[in-house]
Amino acid sequence: MKNRLLVAAVGLIAAISLSACGGASSGSSTTGNTKVVIGVDDGAEEHWTILKNKLKDQGVDLEVKNFTDGAQINTATQQGQVDINLFQHLKYLSQFNVNSNGTLVPVGATAVYPLALYSEKFKSVEELPADAEVAIPNNPTNQARALLNLQTAGLLQLKDGGNSLSTPAEITSSKIKVVPVDSNQTVNALKGTTDAAVVNNTQAQKGGLGDDKIIFKEDLNSDSLAPYINGFVVKSDRKDDPTWKKIVDAYHTPEVEASVTKLNDGNLQFKADWTAAKLQEVLTAEEAAIKKTK
Repeated sequence: MKNRLLVAAVGLIAAISLSACGGASSGSSTTGNTKVVIGVDDGAEEHWTILKNKLKDQGVDLEVKNFTDGAQINTATQQGQVDINLFQHLKYLSQFNVNSNGTLVPVGATAVYPLALYSEKFKSVEELPADAEVAIPNNPTNQARALLNLQTAGLLQLKDGGNSLSTPAEITSSKIKVVPVDSNQTVNALKGTTDAAVVNNTQAQKGGLGDDKIIFKEDLNSDSLAPYINGFVVKSDRKDDPTWKKIVDAYHTPEVEASVTKLNDGNLQFKADWTAAKLQEVLTAEEAAIKKTK
């Protein structure tokens, strides 16, 4: 009996010791490094292999877990199935947090990607005929941005200049006919009946749209695009884990950035200078604006 009690006591002490060493991340891997599971929607891309190799040298074993849906990635992060994720901009994150009572926050920035105006019929904004049909994505995270884009291009005016929550109902004057469609259908609309379309970078790549089809592009250095900066995201109660800085810094090394740049044909602007605190400030403002409309 004494021997069994001794074994049980030793086992309990060992379990407590392992728990104390777990930290905020997933735990220790077989190599003794800290294991971190990241949720993404592009896990097969080359830059993840480069990033994983860089992080191993810093004591981090990164496991890339691929998902096909952004909401699933955020839910998995919120529930602790993954430690951190990368796929979204702050506007998308704010919508998730407000609509799902989420507590996710950004801990580092990656880049901002263009939401450009494409046309296969015309070479410039000036060539668009009166009442030209222009497709825009109808999802809340990109619809307002598309409208602001068209306003900057001189094609329409929004009430009070518009904001990140603007809708077509707030168009006060327009030279074009705005046609909201599912974001996955913007390329099809462009190749179909519309004269132009506002298409996000991912859909443009999938649809084979080259830069030669762009007739208006945003200034990616504009402060107005802050809500559309993409970033690494974790649960708020884990935001101070020093592991995240290692991941963010490794992402912004020349080799990783070069791979991401090649993947996106140079259509991005890295935002390595944006701190977690600054990103969280933008997120808070976006969430407050959404809550006012509820």
